[in-house]
Amino acid sequence: MSLLLALLAAQAVVQPTPAVPIAQPTVPVAPMIIPNVWNPATDYITAGQDEPGYRSWYLAMPARANQVKAFNDYLKTWDVAGIVPTWQLFRTATAWERCGAQPFEIPPTSEWPHIVQTLRYVRDYVIPAVGPVEPVSTYRNPALNVCAGGAPESAHKHYSAIDLVPLKPISREELMRTLCMVQARRGPDYQVGLGFYAYLRFHVDTTKYRRWNMDPAVAAICPPIIQPSDVASVGQPLPPSDAKPPAVAVAPTATPPQPDQPPTPQPQH
Repeated sequence: MSLLLALLAAQAVVQPTPAVPIAQPTVPVAPMIIPNVWNPATDYITAGQDEPGYRSWYLAMPARANQVKAFNDYLKTWDVAGIVPTWQLFRTATAWERCGAQPFEIPPTSEWPHIVQTLRYVRDYVIPAVGPVEPVSTYRNPALNVCAGGAPESAHKHYSAIDLVPLKPISREELMRTLCMVQARRGPDYQVGLGFYAYLRFHVDTTKYRRWNMDPAVAAICPPIIQPSDVASVGQPLPPSDAKPPAVAVAPTATPPQPDQPPTPQPQH
């Protein structure tokens, strides 16, 4: 009897065998693919002239807030706001750092009218032809224009010129052919200057009808148009940057060409 009780007690204290966990099948993790975004503007924009650089420049001087607002209001008044981000219209030149200049600058109000007609042309003819574009260089004050190797009477000095790159994939040859055809149709009305630099960077101004730095591949349909008198306003293969922003009055003083009237050529100084 005692032996039977001992056996029963031993069975009572036996612990159940823990369940063996079932191994979960391992699922292979695919490496994260980062899309290669096509953006040729990065070939011309250095750190400091990008959007974070603009924010730093904007906050560095309290007066810039009023200057930027005045410029924005001016663009709205002449119905050319929102064509490209406003802050990109303050980019100076690619060589701004080498020249010890500012990456951004608000031009004097006396020069503001010149950008209006150029923006109209970009909105009405450039963007419909090649898609969205990004400004990589606009106003250059005289000192920066010299340092950057700009033409003596570059339209950048008078805020008529914008250097742009397309944001939709396109070949250099197709870009030239397309923009040249547009300029041939509408350029004389707007007095458009069209020039090409390295890769996909191109120049548009509304100072005088002319064309330069055309690729031999498209020369048959898009030949250069330059008179001897134009040489001082025509840039060479790749331009650069600008310096300290001058004081800008809040109230603009000059009047751009009327939207519904043909523009008049800007005088060369």
